[in-house]
Amino acid sequence: MTERAPNILLLMPDQHRADILGCAGDPVIRTPNIDALASEGIRYEDVHCQGPLCMPARASFLTERYVRDHGVFENRWDTPADLPTFLHALQAEGYHTACIGKMHLWVHGQRGPDGRRTGDARERAEQMRAYGFAEPIETVGKLASVNINTQYSDHLASRGLLETYRSFVAQRSYGEGLGHLPNSATGSIPLPPEDYIDAWHGDRVVRWIEERDGDQPWFLWVGFPGPHDPWDAPAEYVDLYRHSSMPRPGTLHRPEIPESGPFRDFIEFFLWTHSSSETLTDDRIEDIRRHYYADITVIDEAVGKIRAALSRHGMDENTWIIYTSDHGEMMGEHRMLMKMVFYDQATRVPLIIRPPGGTSAQVVPGLIEHMDVSATIRGLARAGGHETFEGRDLLAGGHPPTRPVVFSENYGFAMVRSASHKLVFHEDSLQPSQLFDLLEDPTEDRNLVADPSARDVLGELLDTHARAFLANGRRKPGPGVFELNRRR
Repeated sequence: MTERAPNILLLMPDQHRADILGCAGDPVIRTPNIDALASEGIRYEDVHCQGPLCMPARASFLTERYVRDHGVFENRWDTPADLPTFLHALQAEGYHTACIGKMHLWVHGQRGPDGRRTGDARERAEQMRAYGFAEPIETVGKLASVNINTQYSDHLASRGLLETYRSFVAQRSYGEGLGHLPNSATGSIPLPPEDYIDAWHGDRVVRWIEERDGDQPWFLWVGFPGPHDPWDAPAEYVDLYRHSSMPRPGTLHRPEIPESGPFRDFIEFFLWTHSSSETLTDDRIEDIRRHYYADITVIDEAVGKIRAALSRHGMDENTWIIYTSDHGEMMGEHRMLMKMVFYDQATRVPLIIRPPGGTSAQVVPGLIEHMDVSATIRGLARAGGHETFEGRDLLAGGHPPTRPVVFSENYGFAMVRSASHKLVFHEDSLQPSQLFDLLEDPTEDRNLVADPSARDVLGELLDTHARAFLANGRRKPGPGVFELNRRR
């Protein structure tokens, strides 16, 4: 009798930091359903995304390649549709491949002929099928939902809530001008909790499970749009944390800004356009955390509903469940918000793998790259790889393939991180920008890049790893934001 191939469920919220889970030691967060996955599976402690920004991270996860190879180093270019993906490998083994939610593999901010950012995600269905999704039920993130129609916007429209939603979120979109609020603004969106974006996505997944028919094994990638900003969780969930003493950032030390050079451009761009660093008071950080934690709890409840649906329909004993995120969130560390920088809070992501029927809880230390998860999914499906894939199956041979160093890239900068040190460098010039001794300075406060005592370790990271990493160059589909700004 042929053994039945397992189903694989990938749960990927957007911007969920690795350490803000009960199972990861956070004393306040309420995540009983995600914690239950960890209690019945394997939790990996030190997993780093290939880019601390949505599209670089997701393109690498899909293609099992570094950003230098696929070229999506900013949210400015679609993931190339001519590259092999791990989904193609699953399809070759007979899997039905589907997605529900935010995938962000193509540019959400493109303008139409009239100059407006509009569109419908369903118009990209053929592109999504080229990536390997046989059944794309795609939505977009909170901010993009202001202009792009999806099944979620259809739902809000049917409830008479779409304009309320879009007006609220538009005020919190990036930019300046009349009616715009800073990135540090908080406020519960005026929707019933069941219509909140992450709650709706959980219910949509439950419906998909209930409608499954036949014996074909499936892979489902669920993209929750939260807990990405804006900080808009329903008031009922924020109230769960209203009287809690929220965990404080490990450091409020702002990064040193050099007098000139590409890293100065990068840090100033980040601080002034995305991080709200100048207005990020201690009280504001605490309130943002309260809303961020509340959104994670919404997602956790959705995870519980999804697991219950699997159990009701007899799928629990034949479904692998993987919980991770595309990248992290600074959440006040170094008095910063969001991601894009290379501090651990931005590059490190949660990873829990729960096998069918569960297992004894395990915690695995050691450096792992996020595209190793994609390789692991292929391994679960007994699917082959492609010569361009660089992920490593975490479950192969019973020993997790931890790495001596991991890489992450965006905006033309890269990080190489070992267990003891981290180097951030400019990819075109190989100019070092930040160097941290993670053993002596785990909060990454003291930049040693100009310290004579760190010259040897700097040379080792630069010569042995950074130069080798970029020995064959990097793919650039066009000029980056800093090049464009210089041209202006």
